Amino acid sequence: QKAYDAMNDDFNTPVLIAHLFEAVKQINSIRDKKATITKENLALLQKSMHAFVYDVLGLENTETQDSGKLEKVVEMLIAMRNEARANKDWALSDTIRDKLLALGIQLKDSKDGTTYTIVN
Repeated sequence: QKAYDAMNDDFNTPVLIAHLFEAVKQINSIRDKKATITKENLALLQKSMHAFVYDVLGLENTETQDSGKLEKVVEMLIAMRNEARANKDWALSDTIRDKLLALGIQLKDSKDGTTYTIVN
């Protein structure tokens, strides 16, 4: 529901992406058997994730595409984080950084800008 609220709030993609990262955190908990989900909720989660990631945001499955797509997505998130930082929205900036790190993408800020590395 929060993802729909973000879209209804002037297509607020930074908030939508933050909610998608929350969903990924829950998915990882289910995968690691730290949480459970009903079949009905699993079907709803799969449908919602597909709708927002592929249909709304227009992203493609990076497993079947070249790694350049992943790089563009990370660069888009870095740009959104930089915009949040410029607006002194530290909570959103920190959320984007922390969610990327949880997915194995570490951001590094320097005077020349923000770069990232893939960590295990």
